[in-house]
Amino acid sequence: MGLITGLFTFFYHLPQIYKWLLRPYYTISFLLSVAFLAVRKCPGLCEQLPSQREDGNSCDFDWREVEILMFLSAIVMMKNRRSITLEQHLGNIFLFSKVANVVLFFRVDLRLGLLYVTLCVVFLITCKPPTYMGPEYIKYFNDKTIEEELERDSRVTWLVEFYANWSSECQCFASVFAELSLKYNCCGLKFGKIDIGQYTAVAERYKVSSSPLSKQLPSLLLLQDGRELIRRPLVDKKGRAVSWTFTEENIIREFNLNEIFERCKKLTKGRGEKIEVLGSLPLEHHDGEQPIGPQQEEGESKKDK
Repeated sequence: MGLITGLFTFFYHLPQIYKWLLRPYYTISFLLSVAFLAVRKCPGLCEQLPSQREDGNSCDFDWREVEILMFLSAIVMMKNRRSITLEQHLGNIFLFSKVANVVLFFRVDLRLGLLYVTLCVVFLITCKPPTYMGPEYIKYFNDKTIEEELERDSRVTWLVEFYANWSSECQCFASVFAELSLKYNCCGLKFGKIDIGQYTAVAERYKVSSSPLSKQLPSLLLLQDGRELIRRPLVDKKGRAVSWTFTEENIIREFNLNEIFERCKKLTKGRGEKIEVLGSLPLEHHDGEQPIGPQQEEGESKKDK
């Protein structure tokens, strides 16, 4: 059943995958992920590689290589069970495929292994994963504006993401957070982000660790009038994050976004009705006289005639 669901998801998102693979980051990642397969199966190159097969066919996988690839598949399936977005699925596949390629190349030839590791290091330095550039209703804070914005209006509730640009989890979560901002942003519920990799003082103030070992990135805080109401993920006594999945459904449920949004809509509607009622009332002059209405003007004009 899981395999069928995975295949259905893959074909459903195939046009989107095609667009992503055209980007340099995903294109090069794909080529690095299939590098050993290409070398082992490429005529003219595979004959130069050693093989432990009994038939001596160096253009086919031996039993140890098949074992490594099967182990890779199992790890990818386990890691993708907690993946939220398609970017995370692809990221796990590319990451563990590269690890398997390192092992396979070093097993065949030390020089090939060193060459492959060098290519991977150059790739990591020069090619960064693409960031989310889609529509969003998100306010980006810095260390000076965050306190001012959060305390400006006590009636406004803020859902703030604490992230770091180097975190792959934060990069994958960007599209989910943007989608939530498009659905729930209103006068009484707003969305914000701050890069605690750059503003470490803010991270200390709100007790969010940017260390990769703490696994607290991304962190979502629901704040009102500068006070913290809800935080996910929670943090244990050792300072490590309690496991929590950043799906859209979990965020809506845990942070009560539907209830907050409906309450803000009612407040906004009530204010609008009051404004309409006040606008329909006649305005009084400072001397206590009533303003002249249309009927009075018409009556006076008849008297003049």
